[in-house]
Amino acid sequence: MGPMLTALGFALAMLCAGVMGFAIQRGGTCTVAAVEEIVEKRSARRLLALAEASLWVAGGLLLARALHMLPAMPAGYALDRWTLAGGALLGLGAWVNRACVFGAIARLGSGEWSYALTPLGFYIGCLSVGLFGADLQHPLAQGSPVLESPAWAVLPFLAFAAWRVQAPLRMAGVRRALAERIWSPHAATTVIGISFVLMLLVAGAWAYTEVLAELARGMAAGLAARTALFAALLLGAVWGGRGAGRRAGGTVTPGQCLRRLAGGLLMGWGSLLIPGGNDGLILVGMPLLWPYAWAAFGLMCLTIGAARLLARRVQP
Repeated sequence: MGPMLTALGFALAMLCAGVMGFAIQRGGTCTVAAVEEIVEKRSARRLLALAEASLWVAGGLLLARALHMLPAMPAGYALDRWTLAGGALLGLGAWVNRACVFGAIARLGSGEWSYALTPLGFYIGCLSVGLFGADLQHPLAQGSPVLESPAWAVLPFLAFAAWRVQAPLRMAGVRRALAERIWSPHAATTVIGISFVLMLLVAGAWAYTEVLAELARGMAAGLAARTALFAALLLGAVWGGRGAGRRAGGTVTPGQCLRRLAGGLLMGWGSLLIPGGNDGLILVGMPLLWPYAWAAFGLMCLTIGAARLLARRVQP
């Protein structure tokens, strides 16, 4: 790959990261919000939208394989007690933080400055996860069930994609969608899924929580480029927040700072025990149909739901 193509590829990856941040902000794609919607409104609209993001990534990978454009993909991990413990810690941390790692980016982009401490807490968690005395999991030898599926498996996805995007592809629909201040969760997760696949093709699998985890482990290879993608993600969220009128501001209190640090710390612990934060689970592990990712995300959601129900019961 020549220098110019490399530069163009990285520019495309930066653009995709920014679009992801914009979509995270516009669609309110947060696992905590999705679970609270189930508990409070008996609606799974947001949770199904998050699952649809995984579907778009899986379909995009099948299409890339059919076009012989599939890059090297991350390995899966064993499903064991540490996976379950990590899923519970990830859910508890998201609840304490009042937002998952997706939601924290949206909140920070909206001017809730205390959420700048969530990544710091996550980083501290990655540094201190050795306190559990756990043998961190090792990659599995077998490949992903999705990538080992027959070639015709891409056809149902193409039919789904044509059905899902046919209305927005009309020019009037495109103009209307771009003008909307708040997107539907399904629209936002569609954009997130497509942007992530494009970024994966040019820059490899990426999640901003992995940047913090690698920094904690002293893995500097490619760190500058991956940090730049994180910055683009955040700038996209700021841009989306301004356009949607989501500018919270206000005073940052010590209690808020403590919650963000504690929530980030718990999510950092959970992400290394699984391994993977909920962004990596939704956009990498779940699309590849790795059982550990589905189990960890499911337990994360159950933990958030249990914490919400318990909090509602003890409130005066």
